[in-house]
Amino acid sequence: VQLQASGGGLVQAGGSLRLSCAASGLALSSFITGWFRQAPGKERVFVARISAKGRHTNYTDSVKGRFAISKDDAKNTMYLQMNNLKPEDTAVYICGVLRSGAADSSRSSAYEYWGQGTQVTVSS
Repeated sequence: VQLQASGGGLVQAGGSLRLSCAASGLALSSFITGWFRQAPGKERVFVARISAKGRHTNYTDSVKGRFAISKDDAKNTMYLQMNNLKPEDTAVYICGVLRSGAADSSRSSAYEYWGQGTQVTVSS
């Protein structure tokens, strides 16, 4: 299984980025998947998750109304559209696949597979 994250970069506050997480070796449509982020010296924290069929989404409070998670089953790819970015959004963004049967999709320990991460830097 491989997850390839891309789309990060340097953007000014108020700008937008779209992250992608392309999967191989498994079908994202069969799993709950999510995005986490990790700032330097800090723990990996939950950002958003999407159900296997894409019907249900959840977000951490700080990104509600600004970020949108989605997936394209035909491309076997998950996305994170990030709008109105703020300097505090600066982090490495990492995509993950939830372990089958795991109960809490907001905990990083519940995820079985991870991508390599993509850096997002928001300047003020």
